[in-house]
Amino acid sequence: MTESTTPLPTVVIGAGPVGLAAAAHLIERGLDPLVLESGPAAGAAVRQWAHVRLFSAWAELIDPAAEKLLAPTGWARPDGTTYPTGGDWVERYLEPLADTLGDRVRYGTTVTGVARAGRDRTVDSGRAGQPFTVHVGTADGREERVLARAVIDASGTWKSPGPLGGDGLPALGELRAADRISYRVPDLKDPAVRARYAGRRTAVVGSGASAFTALASLADLAAEEPGTHAVWILRRGMGARTFGGGEADQLPARGALGLRAKAAVDGGHASAVTGFRTEAVERDGQGRLVLVAEDGRRLEGVDEAVALTGFRPDLSFLDEIRLGLDERLQAPVDLAPLIDPNVHSCGTVHPHGAKELSHPETDVHLVGMKSYGRAPTFLAMTGYEQARSVAAALAGDREAAERVELTLPETGVCGGAGLFDQPDGDTSAGGCCAAPTTVGLDSTTPRGA
Repeated sequence: MTESTTPLPTVVIGAGPVGLAAAAHLIERGLDPLVLESGPAAGAAVRQWAHVRLFSAWAELIDPAAEKLLAPTGWARPDGTTYPTGGDWVERYLEPLADTLGDRVRYGTTVTGVARAGRDRTVDSGRAGQPFTVHVGTADGREERVLARAVIDASGTWKSPGPLGGDGLPALGELRAADRISYRVPDLKDPAVRARYAGRRTAVVGSGASAFTALASLADLAAEEPGTHAVWILRRGMGARTFGGGEADQLPARGALGLRAKAAVDGGHASAVTGFRTEAVERDGQGRLVLVAEDGRRLEGVDEAVALTGFRPDLSFLDEIRLGLDERLQAPVDLAPLIDPNVHSCGTVHPHGAKELSHPETDVHLVGMKSYGRAPTFLAMTGYEQARSVAAALAGDREAAERVELTLPETGVCGGAGLFDQPDGDTSAGGCCAAPTTVGLDSTTPRGA
């Protein structure tokens, strides 16, 4: 890139919902954004789960600053009370917003490194006065360097799903069994995908909304295709809130999703195995999977496995930047206590902004899913509030940056990983959980199909 006297842009990494919102807030503040997106179009990650219906309504999925940019274009705001799929979100909001931003968004541009110009991470002298250098690779194989006054990383975590392995590493044999393992919620409306799971036994590993979605979808398939069955593998025991907040959830669709998963278990279309931490993946004589737990239990006769164990951030291209990250969650140190699933229970995540997202390296912020590191339960409106606050901070408006303009809905969910090793129904580890519900369970020594 040829250096000039033109004011440097703020580079936003990722053209997903929060990255595009950050660009809109920067424009509202009179700052020039440059959005770098590795995919061929806006919302590249969302497009990969286009079949999944969100549990946030349209009213919570449209950023206010983005809406101001869209309004003069004749854009029609969707009914705020309805719930879009990921595909709807892309088509009716993200694509129009990206089109409005025009050449401020570059596609097919992968960020490979971020640093201070002329300074590796060890150098103190003159560091804060140097612009950032953002190294990128383009779809046609070229390498470029972009200078920036600030960097907002909204690249998300979609490309780094968690493994089957209960210790955070791939289970022994997991990589060799890749032909029978998926790390995404299957789209059972796709005939090829449907054929992969119809009439088969599928292990679903995970305890969050994605696992609920997969269980509910497989239960629907089981009602139509005999022999279809899901085995839900939980790394902890079951308690009152295993299926989420239900009617106590202030996001009704999220509560309903957990109830659909419970109905799948109660209706016999899915069974559950608790306290099962996968250590190895083997094959039986027919090529089916055998999942082996740390305690020696074996889950035989698994045709397919769906690992929905969360995501983690890719920090490799930020290696020359001085980040202050929590050692457990890989989230900013001031944000981590607010979202830590080890202790967080029964209530909201405190709204937060630039202050909690700051790092030792000034003018660098991780926002959106990336800011949560390995913590779950991120909401789009949380990211929009982060974008608003960060843009205000970069514009020098500290009062606006520190002002809270968001009230988050309660989850109705209690008990985090603090209950990980407690017996089923034991609530002594904390908080507000009631007596456990009764659900259908596999025996403690899972049998083959």
